[in-house]
Amino acid sequence: MKWLAKWLILVALVLAGTVLLVILIGALLPRKHVVSRSVSLPRQPEVVWDLITGPPAWRPDIQGYQELPASNDHRMWRETDQHGQTITFEAVEVLPPRRLVTHIADPKLPFGGSWTYEITPTGTGCSLTITENGEVYNPLFRFVSRFIIGHTAAIDAYIKALTAKLA
Repeated sequence: MKWLAKWLILVALVLAGTVLLVILIGALLPRKHVVSRSVSLPRQPEVVWDLITGPPAWRPDIQGYQELPASNDHRMWRETDQHGQTITFEAVEVLPPRRLVTHIADPKLPFGGSWTYEITPTGTGCSLTITENGEVYNPLFRFVSRFIIGHTAAIDAYIKALTAKLA
């Protein structure tokens, strides 16, 4: 039985050490990050604009959507994802049909930041560039965001859903 107790203690120490190492690495990572993705779309800028500024019923990851009263003349809304997480957003810059800047308006979340959508006309439709200026406050979440999920995961899922809707 002594050998079992020793192995359990060793496993517990290795797990604790791994968690501490992950938190330390997360603490050393920058809190802020900037990532960007672009996609060519076979639709006119106005069509894409209407889609990205309207209710996100076309996004499979969104299960709930609610318009909120404007704040400082800025449109606000709440989205609930398939895991039940609710995030409040605010449109802080709106230049139809070319540029939209939204930011997370919930300071209680372990992350925050903004998305900038830039729509550029092309000969066959338009190009959409989404830039995330993100912040991850918790070192453990920072590690997960950088090395496991990836900073571009949300943009990639958004673009995948958008291209599927426009296909």
